[in-house]
Amino acid sequence: MPAYKDQKKGTWYCAFYYEDWQGVRKKKLRRGFETKKEALEWERQYLLMQAANLSMEFGAFYEIYAEDKKKRVRENTWESKDHIFRTKILPHFGKRKLNEIQVKDVIAWQNMLLEYRDENGKPYSPVYLKTIHNQLSALFNHAIRYYGLKANPAAMAGNMGKETSREMNFWTKEEYLRFSDAMMDKPQSYYAFQLLYWCGIREGELLALTPADFDLEKGVLSITKSYQRLGRKDVITEPKTPKSIRDIQMPPFLVEEIKDYLKSLYGASSDQRIFDMTKHKLHHEMDRGAKESGVKRIRIHDLRHSHISLLIDMGFSAVAIADRVGHESIDITYKYAHLFPSKQSEMVEQLEAKRWEEKA
Repeated sequence: MPAYKDQKKGTWYCAFYYEDWQGVRKKKLRRGFETKKEALEWERQYLLMQAANLSMEFGAFYEIYAEDKKKRVRENTWESKDHIFRTKILPHFGKRKLNEIQVKDVIAWQNMLLEYRDENGKPYSPVYLKTIHNQLSALFNHAIRYYGLKANPAAMAGNMGKETSREMNFWTKEEYLRFSDAMMDKPQSYYAFQLLYWCGIREGELLALTPADFDLEKGVLSITKSYQRLGRKDVITEPKTPKSIRDIQMPPFLVEEIKDYLKSLYGASSDQRIFDMTKHKLHHEMDRGAKESGVKRIRIHDLRHSHISLLIDMGFSAVAIADRVGHESIDITYKYAHLFPSKQSEMVEQLEAKRWEEKA
């Protein structure tokens, strides 16, 4: 395992041969190390990684994990996972040998995160803590399933945080109408919020819309894609789940409004985004509208909750609502159970009648 000094630059490099996973002999060259020790350590870790030797450093195995996983998930999903690893996990475990990380090490890491406070004295939310832990546990499970690791110390340590999401807020129809009145001075913002509230679509789905997604003769909006801003570039991806690909029937008043809006986009091509704004701009407009109308500030995603709560109040079933918003019906039943009217009294009355029903 030799290392060599670049006499011109004063740095070190390593050059060596290895066999890839197909048994093909290849040469590897890596330059720019400040010391011979660093060059040799990089070579050692690289060879361990190629052999998937579990005595490699956690950070080296993360590169294997990334290569295995990132092409199998949506780009924005991987961006989120990678950010958590590089900011919350790798700084703590990166230099530890993968097969030497113990339960006590995970507990110490958990305690460090539980004790964290930002400049305003706020801790990480329970949901975020659970998300961070789940990412670490997923990597260990991957190592067990495909590379022969014996146990998952993160699973043995137990989770931290909780699954319950942030409090679900929503606007009543009256609150939304006050908000929308305040938005009418900016047509793009007004029509964007109209679609969010009256169709229950996601923020990314809204920002990906093009004229081709509307069949205004039939009053149908087709959801087939989602918008993300990744690495300072606009990225159009598939929707969140296969169920998210759906057709939404729009109420007639909204059809007429969208007709007017599309006419105002002079020369817009069929594949051009009709809401040429970022999520940051949309959130800023949400702030402005809430302040001017005097309604409580809710999240953009809470407009989706508002649409669903409106449909529940109108008497629609979980199955019908799920089809419209691109959810599984069981998710609607579970997340919004407290909003559905109780049927207990009706059940008791029918059970009583059944008990005394004469036998045929």
